Amino acid sequence: MKKPIVAVVGRPNVGKSTLFNALCGENLSIVEDTPGVTRDRIYADCDWQNYEFTLVDTGGIEPESDDVILRQMREQAEIAVETADVILFMVDVRTGVTDADHTVADMLRRSKKPVILCVNKVDSFQKQMNDIYEFYNLAMGDPYPISASGKQGLGDMLDALVQHFPEPDGSEEEDDRPRIAVIGRPNVGKSSIINKLIGENRLIVSDVAGTTRDAVDAVVKHNGEEYIFIDTAGLRRKSKIKGDIERYSIIRTVAAVDRCSIAVIVIDATQGVTEQDTHIAGIAHERGKGAIILVNKWDAVEDKNDKTIYRFTEEIRKKFSFMPYADIMFVSAETGQRLIKLYDEIDLVRQYQNMRVQTGVLNDIMAEAAAMHEPPQDKGKRLRLYYTTQVSVNPPTFVIFVNDKELFHFSYLRYIENRFREAFQFTGTPVHFIIRERKEKDQ
Repeated sequence: MKKPIVAVVGRPNVGKSTLFNALCGENLSIVEDTPGVTRDRIYADCDWQNYEFTLVDTGGIEPESDDVILRQMREQAEIAVETADVILFMVDVRTGVTDADHTVADMLRRSKKPVILCVNKVDSFQKQMNDIYEFYNLAMGDPYPISASGKQGLGDMLDALVQHFPEPDGSEEEDDRPRIAVIGRPNVGKSSIINKLIGENRLIVSDVAGTTRDAVDAVVKHNGEEYIFIDTAGLRRKSKIKGDIERYSIIRTVAAVDRCSIAVIVIDATQGVTEQDTHIAGIAHERGKGAIILVNKWDAVEDKNDKTIYRFTEEIRKKFSFMPYADIMFVSAETGQRLIKLYDEIDLVRQYQNMRVQTGVLNDIMAEAAAMHEPPQDKGKRLRLYYTTQVSVNPPTFVIFVNDKELFHFSYLRYIENRFREAFQFTGTPVHFIIRERKEKDQ
């Protein structure tokens, strides 16, 4: 199921980035006491009381500003509002209600979206309560006093927030058809690929970047089985995002990846692998999705020889080093070259995403791995691997019980993952590990 999207909006410098960081538990957004520092939306996954949602930080809305950056930030925040399921409207208790707050409130009322009004920088709830009452003048419902920097009052605000989340209908969980998100930069041929698979021009195809504005689902039947393809707007490097349509596309693409089980990452063979390609692939990897790398427009590559594919593959493996498990396919949406084989690759990824390995076999592999490469030690204390079991699939997730988590270095975890892949392959899917401590007396 698609996660609800929550946009944090308000005037510049009311503490939106501070709240964003407090809710996410990480310093993902720049915090500086200068209006206009957060110039681009930043998104992160959060959860509260078993509710998961995507939080979107925005630049501040400065309704009457002629400054180019502030005007762009206002447009960007308006797009975030349009995309959001619920809006967190932040105001500043120290400045009181301003004309700009009223203007923003009017804009939010027109959006017809649920709005939670939070009054930030409340250091003392008792002393500043009269100042909080002033914000009833915005006619946005009850104001929730918070201190984003002190992380006070967030619980009541979040309780009110999740009440507006749509109730899960369970339809996507019950639907076991594979959902494949086709993602990539603009104009790499995502819509053309789906149209070729469908056999009809169901999606608009244009060489103008940004034609596909929203995620679109297309059901395709192949060999008696149905596949759901999610076409997405292309992602562009942030410095090149000029129009509203493309800013709007970024969150839509993230939401589409959340809904899919497998991401098909499309690369333009005529342009080579770009930094933005790796960023897009990272979205799918971080969310634990299956992945297939599709190099499109292979027919348009000139002067090909028997080493061209090898060189291109080497470049992809180098720049996608975090995703060695993803198979690479060279196709042409224009001619249909090798595109039909995508279904076989999707079926293969699904097989490994849902693979379960018996606990006894897992522990045999772990014992062999430890014998071949001794676990690390620090100050005379050595890591001991007690027990391993698989706890879930899609992606395959394993719990490893050890004596001391601090001794389980990242490099050794990578070694264990490589041993698992040698034994079970897990083609096309990330593998997750959870490390838990268990004292020796518990053994």
